[in-house]
Amino acid sequence: MNQAYQVKIDAFEGPLDLLLHLINQYEIDIYDIPVAQITKQYMDYIHTMQYLELNIASEYLVMASTLVAIKSQMLLPKQEMEVEDDEEYIDDPREELMQRLIEYRKFKEAAESFKDKEMEANQLFTRPPVIFKELILEKAPITKGDISIYDMLGALGKMFERKKWNKPHDTTVQREDIPIEKRMQNILHKVRKSKNGIAFDQLFPYPTRTHIVVTFIAILELMKSKEIYCKQVKHFDALYIYCMEE
Repeated sequence: MNQAYQVKIDAFEGPLDLLLHLINQYEIDIYDIPVAQITKQYMDYIHTMQYLELNIASEYLVMASTLVAIKSQMLLPKQEMEVEDDEEYIDDPREELMQRLIEYRKFKEAAESFKDKEMEANQLFTRPPVIFKELILEKAPITKGDISIYDMLGALGKMFERKKWNKPHDTTVQREDIPIEKRMQNILHKVRKSKNGIAFDQLFPYPTRTHIVVTFIAILELMKSKEIYCKQVKHFDALYIYCMEE
């Protein structure tokens, strides 16, 4: 009996966060959302999550159906009618979605602002004056990468396209359990050996679903524990993994 390999990740904040990420990434005006383009990109992320057998919250699927419904409504031919001056304005089917995204962006920006203030406050220390006998030179703090979970999912989806791993290469596959802790050690060892960073794709040498999922989760865990970080020079460039300096 084959048991599905299920993984749940806490890094996903919800469908509105994914939509806002897509709007920012493709520099789209939030007041004029191209529903067809956004729906396609959104579904690409959903398919990538499903390929990895991630435990997707139902709200993601509800938003997917909402986008499809809005897209269908906008494709329907509009009836030509004489418009009276006192006739009520016909709502844009995207209006409710736009308002939700605008409100979500306000709260997200406010949360980021409070988070920055918290980080600044954590760097403030008070102590009585002392005489330093030796000058201790401290290394500059390491800045955290600005790559989001959706950027990494997008990179994973592009890798599937390039390597054509959408279908298994063999008809018979022998299941092999790979402990995430062991895979984390292997990845950390590879990243430490690469002084100039290692390409995201190079960490996925085997086209088996189990290996891909475990490797992806291992990378996220190492980033969460601040042992590695991910960097991208500009949008749509390849992702590179670097080791945090001690």
